[in-house]
Amino acid sequence: MSDLPHENDQPDPLDGFDDIVDAETTRDPDLAVIEAGSRTLRTQGGPPQADVPARPEDPEVDKALREVEAELATRWGETKLEPSVSRISALMDVLGEPQRSYPSIHITGTNGKTSTARMVEALLGAFELRTGRYTSPHVQSITERISLDGAPISAERFIETYQDVKPYVEMVDARQEYRLSFFEVLTGMAYAAFADAPVDVAVVEVGMGGSWDATNVIDGDVAVVTPIALDHTDRLGETPAEIAGEKSGIIKQDATVILAQQPVDAAQVLLKKAVEVDATVAREGLEFGVVARQVAVGGQLLTLRGLGGEYPEVYLPLHGPYQAHNAAVALAAVEAFFGVGAQRAESLDIDTVRKAFAAVSSPGRLEVVRRSPTIVLDAAHNPAGAVATAEAVGEAFDFSRLIGVVGASGDKNVRGLLEAFEPLFAEVVVTQNSSHRAMDADELAAIAVEVFGEERVQVEPRLPDALEAAITLAEEEGEYAGGGVLVTGSVITVGEARLLLGRG
Repeated sequence: MSDLPHENDQPDPLDGFDDIVDAETTRDPDLAVIEAGSRTLRTQGGPPQADVPARPEDPEVDKALREVEAELATRWGETKLEPSVSRISALMDVLGEPQRSYPSIHITGTNGKTSTARMVEALLGAFELRTGRYTSPHVQSITERISLDGAPISAERFIETYQDVKPYVEMVDARQEYRLSFFEVLTGMAYAAFADAPVDVAVVEVGMGGSWDATNVIDGDVAVVTPIALDHTDRLGETPAEIAGEKSGIIKQDATVILAQQPVDAAQVLLKKAVEVDATVAREGLEFGVVARQVAVGGQLLTLRGLGGEYPEVYLPLHGPYQAHNAAVALAAVEAFFGVGAQRAESLDIDTVRKAFAAVSSPGRLEVVRRSPTIVLDAAHNPAGAVATAEAVGEAFDFSRLIGVVGASGDKNVRGLLEAFEPLFAEVVVTQNSSHRAMDADELAAIAVEVFGEERVQVEPRLPDALEAAITLAEEEGEYAGGGVLVTGSVITVGEARLLLGRG
């Protein structure tokens, strides 16, 4: 924490901050018109992230990890749900409630959760706290989902943790109508691993929704809600307000809530829940936000307004306006965790904040994996994410000809995703990943033809062939020296492309 200057020397923390609602964002700024009865939070007055892990080099360890993966695969997948926390609660009970042994920051929302979690983790680590981070889905390795001290746990530790909890999982399975799901077992493993470490704080990303999500057996000291948009509408609701109702379930009694800018109807639901549980609220665009930002080499330079003051000249090595807003949300969450704006008025140490943000990475999020031509990977999988990605690509890269490689899941709004990318892609190569959830390439192509026109669509069912075709198209004409390839549509597509292109 930094020392405060003399009280009389401090500028008014509210000077000029009314303009933040309109600064550097295309999201709906109408939170300014919402009147909430909840208390609002306004102050008056880390280590580098590890890359995606590869398969274990030791054949025996690799074999053991594959056996664990195979056992987990026999359980309900992440898209098959029975909306209840009864099974995970039973598992926590027989494990001795490990999730109660450390404070936590709980993150929900539609887009930006993983990047925000990584930023929160980096900030906490830079302030010398031992962190545990649980995120999903993984890009390449299942071990990515559980991190300690800013790095995925080793394959050996993942295997040991599974073996430790397995007898208790089987005990709960025998007593429940349905066996614990894949995600529920992994959540139990994460909470047990964090307690065993032990960690000083857990950073936990919701899998889906909030109220009945398996992660929601914690009572987060800080609840974070990243931007809400339409996704998983068959399970969460068909409007932002309905989805917000599910996601508001992570807001607990007397917690601090950090709200990214939201559609007005979603914000009203979230603020109402905060009132009901007497939670303290900080809203992007009002109590904190992005004051200024400019494109920089490899990322962007930010001035952030936190709960305790202004943080100038913060370098973030990630592209796009949305990542700047994720950074503002992450900073406010960590400030709230440390009591800034409630128990104390001073801001966090600026040098530590700068060091933490400069070390942030987010694999599969506008990640450049190859040059000549430039190949970028981005896990956008719904229309809102695709719009943000398209804006960021246009800002950060000077492509004269961009070829898209799209492999999407069948349960997503694929048309909306393709429409968001249509102005950006000169041509699109449609493909499919190896997941059983993948949309058939021919089915995807039929939609792509309606959006792009037949002459701009190429079909390559195998991802390796799709990548090769896209690279050829990007290099097709000599005048297009600035050609590039964007691989997108699904985290699974991005992960498989990452492996094919020699990363991890």
